[in-house]
Amino acid sequence: MPPPFVPFSSVHGWAVVVGFACIAILVLLGKSGEKNERIARFILALLCFSAFGYSQAAWLAFGGPRDLDSILPLHLCDVAAITGGFALLTGKRLLATLTYFWGLAATIQALATPAITIGFPHPAFVSFFVHHFAIVGIAFYLPIVLGWRAERPWWKDPLRALLWGNAYLLIAMAVNLWLGTNFGFAAHKPVNPSLLDHLGPWPVYLIWMQVLAGLFFSLLALPVLRRPGK
Repeated sequence: MPPPFVPFSSVHGWAVVVGFACIAILVLLGKSGEKNERIARFILALLCFSAFGYSQAAWLAFGGPRDLDSILPLHLCDVAAITGGFALLTGKRLLATLTYFWGLAATIQALATPAITIGFPHPAFVSFFVHHFAIVGIAFYLPIVLGWRAERPWWKDPLRALLWGNAYLLIAMAVNLWLGTNFGFAAHKPVNPSLLDHLGPWPVYLIWMQVLAGLFFSLLALPVLRRPGK
């Protein structure tokens, strides 16, 4: 049996340190020249586009019971991975906006309180952190290397990200009702400790999720806000 994952343990901490170190390396690589920028962008896009595949392979290696929550790519971070990959390849502003806000407000929360039960060195543990750090890496890469900026007025892009996030949530709730799943944690809270534990029972925590998302999105817009006249 693989070792269990223990939140806030030294293994968890080292995974976070290594993940952010890899992001820093890719950002520095992207800023070091045109050729290197293409290489860094390719690596990040590849990690995001293949995230569902290598995550599935890792869970198959675990050999445990499989359910629809783990075999359908409908978690927010599955969607964000595809959004981030296409944002890098196409330069579409909406995709970049969603990746930036979702990646830094939601995916970092997933890294702080991972919804996993298997520890290092199992492939499922590694794939989880690679998948989520690839999204966060793109969220940093877009403004730092590619120069993406939030539009003025300051609330415009946060509101756009929040509305699209709510569209995802409504779809997730419909799928959960149909299939008995828990995409978006809209049916119940994750088993592992998380921020949702402090937001009240269902469905109250869903309302607080919207409030916190709006707050985090608004704060995240400030350091990347487009300068007046540009």
